[in-house]
Amino acid sequence: MDSEDVPKESFEDFKKSFSYGSRNDLNFKFLAHLSDREASRFFRELLWNIGDSYDDGDFDRIVEHVFNWQVKAYSGPGRYAYDEGPFVKPAKAVAESKLALLTSSGHFVAGHDPEPFGVKDMTQEEAVRRIGEFLKEAPALSTIPADTPVEKLQVRHGGYDIRGALADHNVAFPLQRLRELEQEGAIGEIAPDAYSFIGACAQTRLLKETGPEWVSMLKEKNLDAVFLVPV
Repeated sequence: MDSEDVPKESFEDFKKSFSYGSRNDLNFKFLAHLSDREASRFFRELLWNIGDSYDDGDFDRIVEHVFNWQVKAYSGPGRYAYDEGPFVKPAKAVAESKLALLTSSGHFVAGHDPEPFGVKDMTQEEAVRRIGEFLKEAPALSTIPADTPVEKLQVRHGGYDIRGALADHNVAFPLQRLRELEQEGAIGEIAPDAYSFIGACAQTRLLKETGPEWVSMLKEKNLDAVFLVPV
């Protein structure tokens, strides 16, 4: 593509593109939370660190630099604030409880693709391109048997970079870690099924329609608690 055909992009658009955008990289999603001045400083210091690392071979400073700016970006006040929220005191200790896993990571079992928009075998790239459509749709819940082998897990989500989840599904869908805790006795029992959906969806419909439906469904499972993993 000729450089003249590439649409111009403001620095603000560039920062936001690492979130729900063309670059879509969880490692740098935090850039959207920085001011232009802060983001400029981040990149300036990043380049300095890269130059120093070439000189002495110590690339740990780059990881530390990115990590420190992630902390800085995410430590400020959140977009949503509530004066109070519902709290249900657990009836049992976790070590005596039956827990189910529910994540917004977009996982599903191979052979049971939820087929968003009726598309078979949608690629991650297409999901990223169609993120605007996902944000207008009600979410679909995938049921994942708790004994599903890791090699049978698949993930697709237009709202985040899934490379980390593909390298280790437990970073977003920690089913193996929960099994280990169950074996250690830290958790009483893991429910037969775990659940996942694409969190980049119509939030109002999630809160008022599908969410309450899922709560009713989970209550019928005689669970003591649900372990929620937002992505």
